[in-house]
Amino acid sequence: MTEPQPAKDRPWVMRTYAGHSTAAASNALYRNNLAKGQTGLSVAFDLPTQTGYDPDSPLSRGEVGKVGVPVPHLGEMRRLFEDIPLTEMNTSMTINAPAMWLLALYQVTAEEQNPDLDPADVAAQLAGTTQNDIIKEYLSRGTYVFGPEHSLRLTADMIAYTINQIPKWNPINICSYHLQEAGATPAQELAYALSTAIAVLDRVKASGQVSDDDFEKVVGRISFFVNAGVRFVEEMCKMRAFVQLWDEITRERYGVQDPKMRRFRYGVQVNSLGLTEAQPENNVQRIVLEMLGVTLSKNARARAVQLPAWNEALGLPRPWDQQWSLRLQQVLAYESDLLEYADIFDGSHVVEKKVAELVEAARAEMDKVQAMGGAVAAVESGYMKSELVTAHATRRARIEAGEEIVVGVNKFESTEPSPLTADLDAAIQSADPEAEKSALAGLEAWKAQRDQVAVDQALERLAADAKTDVNLMEATLAAARAGVTTGEWAGTLRGVFGEFRAPTGVSGSVGAADAGEALTRVRERVKATGEELGGRLRFLVGKPGLDGHSNGAEQVAVRARDAGFEVIYQGIRLTPEQIVAAAAAEDVHCVGLSILSGSHMELVPAVLQGLREAGLEDVPVIVGGIIPDSDGKALVEQGVAAVYTPKDFGLTEIMDGVVDVIRAANGLD
Repeated sequence: MTEPQPAKDRPWVMRTYAGHSTAAASNALYRNNLAKGQTGLSVAFDLPTQTGYDPDSPLSRGEVGKVGVPVPHLGEMRRLFEDIPLTEMNTSMTINAPAMWLLALYQVTAEEQNPDLDPADVAAQLAGTTQNDIIKEYLSRGTYVFGPEHSLRLTADMIAYTINQIPKWNPINICSYHLQEAGATPAQELAYALSTAIAVLDRVKASGQVSDDDFEKVVGRISFFVNAGVRFVEEMCKMRAFVQLWDEITRERYGVQDPKMRRFRYGVQVNSLGLTEAQPENNVQRIVLEMLGVTLSKNARARAVQLPAWNEALGLPRPWDQQWSLRLQQVLAYESDLLEYADIFDGSHVVEKKVAELVEAARAEMDKVQAMGGAVAAVESGYMKSELVTAHATRRARIEAGEEIVVGVNKFESTEPSPLTADLDAAIQSADPEAEKSALAGLEAWKAQRDQVAVDQALERLAADAKTDVNLMEATLAAARAGVTTGEWAGTLRGVFGEFRAPTGVSGSVGAADAGEALTRVRERVKATGEELGGRLRFLVGKPGLDGHSNGAEQVAVRARDAGFEVIYQGIRLTPEQIVAAAAAEDVHCVGLSILSGSHMELVPAVLQGLREAGLEDVPVIVGGIIPDSDGKALVEQGVAAVYTPKDFGLTEIMDGVVDVIRAANGLD
């Protein structure tokens, strides 16, 4: 007699990470994706919104609408979700430092959509997630605003508020996703993400805003946002290790008795930075393998999945590219028999052994972090950042040495012409060049029609509450209703909390000191060229604008240091004027700019112009980032000496190129 199969598992929530140019354009994209079978929304905000600036801030120049949608005030949040009933939707918002503010705008928009309901009833129906993991921002993503202590206060306030008022909301996604992209090994990804969760839960408990009886609910609403790389067996084992360790921590450290409240709940965006510009069609099978790592094991299966598009290393994906990624999920969920079976890895000796190894390594690293005083102390000391930069440098060195194979990049490089990229400019979508102008006009119109007295009163209350230990969510909701802007909300808190610059991790990292003959040869050229110019070569690595993806800049800085350059790297979020001032003060021989946000056509010319005005037009400038071919040619025509994109993975070769550029600029060849 055939044993009956268990009931078919329900599919995970299927999302596409999306948002660009304007709220109206993003709204049309969302409604289109929902019509194609997407079951949840995942909102990408632009960098000014993520870092608490309005479109008219000098730091917002060139960044408005580039990597997401600008939401500077309630009017744009209304437009973003027009004709999308929020009480029926599951919405994920990738927002961290201003998470409280964006949740307030979302809640007020939902209230306005349901004028016949009591606001408390509307809040009770809202479902979704705010990312709200600030610790990983210091380590990898770079969209922090305030220091760790004040940031944790905002996080704890918001968690306490949602537990009491929006019970279906996940108030925080602990993110290991960005840790992997910053170089974390699986054990580091486990350890640092779980250490962050401990820091957050300890802070909520210490705040006294949640009763002991309700603390289980806090633990039960914590969710995780995880990365999945192409080594899908290891990644699947990592997810099983996450499940085991989380169950252990919540039971032993926090005394959670209900198994449902101890469940490891996570969503996934599979690895975007691992996608290649070379032979980008290979990215499709990479994405599928990465998806399998987080779906094959039922006991550690993701409950929400969003996949990147095949062309993300080239630029902004088009709607058709996003549809392709959505269809990958749908084929697996609806055509395959994956959801018909219990966990297919239970009892596997291979899997059990690998999971045990990962658990042991993660516990050891967590113990090290806890001995330092926890995740916040490990951030402030620079320990975790340095470890990530070192791990990333080690992996880069393995790829360059051919020890780690990336198909189409360092092996099997010969290729037929691809019809997908025959027209590179048409293979990606361009952000609306008028988006910034539109946002500035919209901001001006918004300020003109609001009640300024109400705005001033709301901001005074916010500042006063921030100086006490009262929960800041109510003052934030009042500010949203009064018409306060994103920049005004964050600026008021900056005035109370101050700002923060996280350690770069470069000085304490271990680079590729023994990377072989190629690096030795470059070192000799750096030394000889420096002697010809009367000293050591000085290389400024700068990140203009709000792009916080510092991994590439950090690796360039580490390899330049290992090649013998004197490296000036001041971290993220610099204006072109600050970069020019540093170039002048340090008397550098070359300026290297790293921009991954798509704002290169605005920010690079601003640096070039600044150098000319400072009398430094002879200092060569090189640029690296996700830069379309036509843009790269335009930058060279404007005076850039060299442009590097993700296909240029050889850091030692890039250092050799920097020497070439310096020699050419000084007439040495």
